This record gives sequence, C-alpha cells and structure tokens, in this order.
Amino acid sequence: MSFELFVALRYLLARRKQAFISLISLISTMGVAVGVMALVIALALMTGLQGELRDRILGSTAHVYVWKTGGIDDYHAEVEKLRRLDGVVGAGPAILGKALISSGRADAFISLKGVDPSLEPNVTDIQRAMLRGGLEGLIPAAEDALPGILIGRTLAEQLGLTVGDMAMLLTPQGTLSPMGMIPRTRRVRVAGVYTLGLYEFDAAYGFVSLEFSERLLGKAAPDLIELRVADIAAAPEISARVAPELGADYVSQDWADMNQSLFSALWLEKMAISITIGLIVMVAALNIVASLVLLVMEKSRDIAILKTMGTSARRVMTIFMLQGLVIGVAGTSVGAVCGLALCWVLDRYRLIRVPMDVYQVSYVPFVVRPVDFAVVVAAAILICFVATIYPSRQAARLDPVQALRFE
Repeated sequence: MSFELFVALRYLLARRKQAFISLISLISTMGVAVGVMALVIALALMTGLQGELRDRILGSTAHVYVWKTGGIDDYHAEVEKLRRLDGVVGAGPAILGKALISSGRADAFISLKGVDPSLEPNVTDIQRAMLRGGLEGLIPAAEDALPGILIGRTLAEQLGLTVGDMAMLLTPQGTLSPMGMIPRTRRVRVAGVYTLGLYEFDAAYGFVSLEFSERLLGKAAPDLIELRVADIAAAPEISARVAPELGADYVSQDWADMNQSLFSALWLEKMAISITIGLIVMVAALNIVASLVLLVMEKSRDIAILKTMGTSARRVMTIFMLQGLVIGVAGTSVGAVCGLALCWVLDRYRLIRVPMDVYQVSYVPFVVRPVDFAVVVAAAILICFVATIYPSRQAARLDPVQALRFE
C-alpha cells in the first residue's frame, strides 16, 4: 500500500475526536450510492419499456411495408420478388379495412386485416400468439361453411366470444340500392383467440382470410406486401433499397419511420430522467467537497508536519484526492450492486404493474444495458474525482508556518 493511500484511509477511518469527519464521509458515500442506484434503476426502466414496446410492435406488425403504384395484380409473384431482397426472411400480402363486429352481448369497432394464412406466420408472430384455434381456421372447411376470424383476447372477453361462436361483421363498404347505400353484413365464425401482448391489437384487431376480405371490403387485390427482415436495425436500409432495385413504382416504409414519434418521445424521456436523477450524484459530490474541506481544516496541523518532514505538495494533494476517490468508488460500487439487484428482483417477479390499455404493457420491465451501466459508473467516479480537486489543491497550498503558528 502506498504512503498516500495509507494516510487517506487513516483519515477516513478516524476515531475519537475525528469521528465527526468519518460520519460526514459515510453520509457522502451513501449519497453517491443512492444517486448511482437511482440512475441505474431509471435507465433500466426506460430501456426495458422501450425494448418491450419495440419487441411487441415488431411481433404484431411487419418490419417493412411495400405498396405498388397501380395496385398488386399477382401477389404471389410480388412476394417471391420481394423475398429475394437481401436481408428479407418473410413476405406476405395484406388488406386493411374497418368493421363493426357484433355479438349477442356487445359491439366493437375493429381494424380488419386480410392475410394469407400460409404466409402470415413468416411476417408476424400471430401463429405463436394463438391461445386457442389457429390460422388454418380462417379457410372454411366447406363451401357452405362460415368464414373464420381471429380476434384478440381482450376483444373476445369484451364481446363474450370464444372459438366456434358466431359474430356479425358490418363494413362501411356496401351495396347500392334504391334506398341508398346499404352496409354490407356477413356472419363469421371465431376461428381463434390470440394475445400479441399489445393492447391495440388484442382489443381492436381481427384477422380474416385474404379472399374473404376482398369480398367483404370490395377490393380486387391486396393493398400492400409486408416484409420481415432478419435484422430490425437494417429495416430502414432494406426499405430504401426496394425502389432502386425493383422499380420506381414501388413505395416502401419501415417500422422505425412509422413509429418514429413514439420512440423519439421515449428516448427524450429517458434522457430527461437520466439528467434529473444524475443531479443526485452531483449533490453527493458536493457532500464530498464539504467533507474534504472540513478534513483539511481539521488536519491542517498534520499537513504542516508532513510538509516540514519533506512531503511534497503533490503528495499531499494526492492524499486528499485518494480520499475523495475512495468515497466515490465505495459509493458507486454499493449503488451499482444494489441497483442491479433491485432491477433483477423487479423484473424477475414483475412487481410493478401498470394499466395495459395506457402503457401497452402489463408490467414495467427492467433491462440493464452494459453500456448504460458502464457510463453511469464511469460518470459517477469522474464526478467524485472532480469534486476532490479544489479541497486537495487547498491542502497542497497550505503554509506550514501559518498552520503551526498558533499550535
């Protein structure tokens, strides 16, 4: 152990008359620990919430959407063409529309999505999200059988429906008659109940077959082709390549662009929370300054004796810098470990529940990213080190003659 570190630890662990200095150092250490722990938890909360929303959005929707000017005549050919793009792992057609679904218990407005049951599992996680039934139920088993529809768990509970029950679909596209436009109605059979984990889909989406949606919504071809990519970070780049590689009549949009406002707001909130809670570490650093100033005043006689015995001003400065660093490192270590442990417990046992219809998730996830954790630890230690500079310089400049004059 070096001379400077030995003296610094000796001062920190002072007893008897200097016990007050040790108490202030302990309070400073606790302040740093609380600040670091709060910052780790806040970043883990925002990172977990952002990641959970992103994963659920990407599991419920496609990564890239492609439209074609003039319409899609043969979606099988378009799907094969788009699947040949580098980075694309799945493609499928979709028809989008609105409808009113009615049961004997309640009514609800829903978004209808017509899909190809054989291709949709390659684009979204709907197949893995099925609680009862499956995509194969969308195709009627016989010509006179009712077409099937998949609805979310929340919507099924609201309407009082389960697999095999009948419902009525009413669409704004209707049939022109002498009495005016008559809305088109069709009976459907609930072929499955799913839960994608996103309230918007579980409460307000219905999946039907592509052929049935064309008849119900009065469309002759799919509206668009949806793509799933291997790397979601590469979705913007793949979307930008669609028109140059396939022709100017193709228009595309990726998931990041469509949800830009949501994730920008989450990122801004994460930064705001980090800065706000980071001020706690700054307050703890001020406590370190106060404790070191008091220590310099208390130990002025010791500093004078050290200087008269040949200790250089640089070594005296190092002693007090090390003392502040010990406080900072100890507080940061305790806060980081406690923050990690608390994040693990909160995430493992899902202790913080939130309304799913407001936050889109049923609980608050906590995810600690190694980069965020390293930045918090490094920043806390750096702040604590900066806080030691002024008191250490004052100790190094102390004049031994003036300090010993009244001793």
